[in-house]
Amino acid sequence: MGCIRVDKITEYLCDPLQRCLKDDDPYVRKTAAVCVAKLYDINAELVEDRGFLESLKDLISDNNPMVVANAVAALAEIQEHSSRPIFEITSHTLSKLLTALNECTEWGQVFILDALSRCKAADAREAENIVERITPRLQHANCAVVLSAVKMILLQMELISSTDVVRNLCKKMAPPLVTLLSAEPEIQYVALRNINLIVQKRPTILAHEIKVFFCKYNDPIYVKMEKLEIMIKLASDRNIDQVLLEFKEYATEVDVDFVRRAVRAIGRCAIKLDRAAERCISVLLELIKIKVNYVVQEAIIVIKDIFRRYPNMYESIIATLCESLDTLDEPEAKASMIWIIGEYAERIDNADELLESFLESFPEEPPQVQLQLLTATVKLFLKKPTEGPQQMIQVVLNNATVETDNPDLRDRAYIYWRLLSTDPEAAKDVVLAEKPVISDDSNQLDPSLLDELLANIATLSSVYHKPPDAFVTRAKTASQRTEDDDYPDGNEKGYSANVGDGGASPSTSSSSVPYTAARQPSPAQVMPAPASPVPDLLGDLIGLDNNAIVPADQPAMPSGPPLPILLPASTGQGLQISAQLARQDGQIFYSLMFENNSQITLDGFMIQFNKNSFGLAAAGPLQVPPLAPGAAARTLLPMVLFQNMSPGPPSSLLQVAVKNNQQPVWYFNDKILLHVFFSEDGRMERTSFLEVRS
Repeated sequence: MGCIRVDKITEYLCDPLQRCLKDDDPYVRKTAAVCVAKLYDINAELVEDRGFLESLKDLISDNNPMVVANAVAALAEIQEHSSRPIFEITSHTLSKLLTALNECTEWGQVFILDALSRCKAADAREAENIVERITPRLQHANCAVVLSAVKMILLQMELISSTDVVRNLCKKMAPPLVTLLSAEPEIQYVALRNINLIVQKRPTILAHEIKVFFCKYNDPIYVKMEKLEIMIKLASDRNIDQVLLEFKEYATEVDVDFVRRAVRAIGRCAIKLDRAAERCISVLLELIKIKVNYVVQEAIIVIKDIFRRYPNMYESIIATLCESLDTLDEPEAKASMIWIIGEYAERIDNADELLESFLESFPEEPPQVQLQLLTATVKLFLKKPTEGPQQMIQVVLNNATVETDNPDLRDRAYIYWRLLSTDPEAAKDVVLAEKPVISDDSNQLDPSLLDELLANIATLSSVYHKPPDAFVTRAKTASQRTEDDDYPDGNEKGYSANVGDGGASPSTSSSSVPYTAARQPSPAQVMPAPASPVPDLLGDLIGLDNNAIVPADQPAMPSGPPLPILLPASTGQGLQISAQLARQDGQIFYSLMFENNSQITLDGFMIQFNKNSFGLAAAGPLQVPPLAPGAAARTLLPMVLFQNMSPGPPSSLLQVAVKNNQQPVWYFNDKILLHVFFSEDGRMERTSFLEVRS
C-alpha cells in the first residue's frame, strides 16, 4: 500500500501501519519501518500527526538488528527531505547502532555506517572509540561495507589528535583498499575513483602500495586511466624510477589515448618532483627518438610545461625538439613548439627561419596556433630587432588585424601593435616579463569540495567527483509540494502524461527558449519529458468530465505564424497540437493549431487549464471543427486572468489538458510569456494599476 502514491490511500494505510510497527514478527516491523518513509514522502504532515516518527525512533532500540537497520535507513531518508532535525544520534543511540552493526546483514551495515558518518563525535576519545568499533568492518567481503567503513574512519580521523592512532588507522585501511583492486573491472573502477579522493586527503595510506596500481595488459582502458592518475599522486622521489619505467612501457602500447595519457603523466611527475625532473626529461627524449608521431607531439606538449616549471634549465634539448618540427600536425603540439621557439629565441640561432616556416600557412592555422605564432614573433622581434624579424612582425600584424575574422587574434595584434609603436621598452616589460612558475594542480580538487566528496564516499558523488547537488534534483516531499486538487504540479522542466496509455508526452521547447526563437517549430524543439509524478487516478481526470469543460463550438481558422509544437503526433496517437499565448487588441488569447495525422476523424475537442500563478482560464468555448484524417484547424481561445489562481510559489508553467471523443486525455506544458500581459501602448490607468497590484 505504501507504494501506491495516492493521497486517498493514506487514510486506509495509517491504522494497519500503526499495528505493524508494534507487531511481534520482526519481519513485519522492518517492512513497516520502510513504509513510514514512503508515507512521509506522500504526506509528511500525516506522519508527524499520527506519531509515526516517534514509533520509528523507538525501533532503533529494537532487539532485532534488521529492524534497527531499516529504521535507521527510513529516518535517514526522511531527514534528507526535511529542513528540521529529525534523526539526531545521541550517545545512547550511538551505542545501540554500533551494537546492531555486528549482527545485521551487509546492507543493513551499510545503512547504519552511512547514518553514523553524519554523526560528529564529541571529542577525540569518543572518535577513537567509534573507530575501534568500526575497524572490523574493513575485513568484510562486501565492497560497499568496506567503503562505508573507510568513509566513517576518515571522517572520525579529523577529530583524532594522536599521530600514533592516525598512523595505525592508515596502516589498517591500506589492505582492504588494495583488496578491492582484485575484484571485477567495474568494481575496480568505483574503488579507484574513491581511492583517488582518499590519496588526495591522506596520501600516506597507500604510499607504499604503488605497485598494485601498475596497469595489467588485460585491464579495461577506463581502469588504466584511473590507475595512471593515482600513480601520479603517489609518485615520490623514493619510487619515481619504478613509476617512470612503467610509464615508458605504457607509452609504447597500441592504445593511442592511453599512450598520450602516459606521456603526459611523465611530464606531470617532472613538474611535481624537482629532483626527478631530469630523469623524466631523459625518458621523454628516448620516446621522441622512437619517431612515433603522436608520441613525439605529446612529448613536445609536456616538455613545454616542464620549461614553464623550470625556466632556463633544460633548454639544451631544444635542438632535439626542432628535429621533429616538420612532423607536427596537431594544433596543441604546434602551439607548444612555437611557444618554445619564441621563449628561447635568443638561444636558437635560426629561430626566425623556424617561425617563418609556420608563417607561410598562418591564415590556415587554427586560432590556438595563430595566437601563439603572433606572440612568438613579437618575442623574437623584441629579442632580435634585426631586419628579418622586423619584416616578419609586419607580415604577422597585417595578417592578424586585416586578414582575420577572429576577434581574439585581432585584439591581441592591435595591443602588440600599439605597444611596439608607442614604447618598445614597455612592450619588453609586458611581453618578456618573468612568468609565474606552474605547478601540477590540474587534477587536484578544492579542499572544501574534497571534504564534501569524502563525506559521500561509496556514492555516485564520489564516482563522478561532483557534489550531489550538481547532478541530483531531490524530489520534494508532500510537505514541500504545493497541494493541487486536480493533478500534481510539474516542475519548470515540464510534466505531461498520456493517461490513456501511461506514456509520457514531450514537454514544450518554448519553456526554455525566448519568444522570438520559440515561434519556429522544428523536430529539434521536441524534448522528452522527465519522469513525472503519478496523477490521482482515484479522482477525476483533472475535471475533464465535469461541468468545467469548455465544449467545442463553431470552427475558427485564423492565420498567423507557426506555433511551437507542444504535443507531437508521435506521442498524441497522430494528433499534433501547437500552441502559444498571444495578445491582440488588448485581449489575451491562446492560439492553438490542431493537426490530425491519424487514420480516423477526431471531434468533440475540449480543453482545461490547471491552476497557475496568473489565474489564466478559458473565457469562452474552444472552437475546433471535426478533423478528418490529414486535416488541420487553427483557432484563438479567449483567456481571462485571476480565475484559477495557484497558491504555490510564482511559476511561468501553464499546464494544459485536451481531450476529444476518440482519444484519451492529453496533457502538455506551455510557458506563460510575460509580454502578453503588457498593453500595446505601455500605458495603464491608475485604477487598473492599483487593481492589478493589489
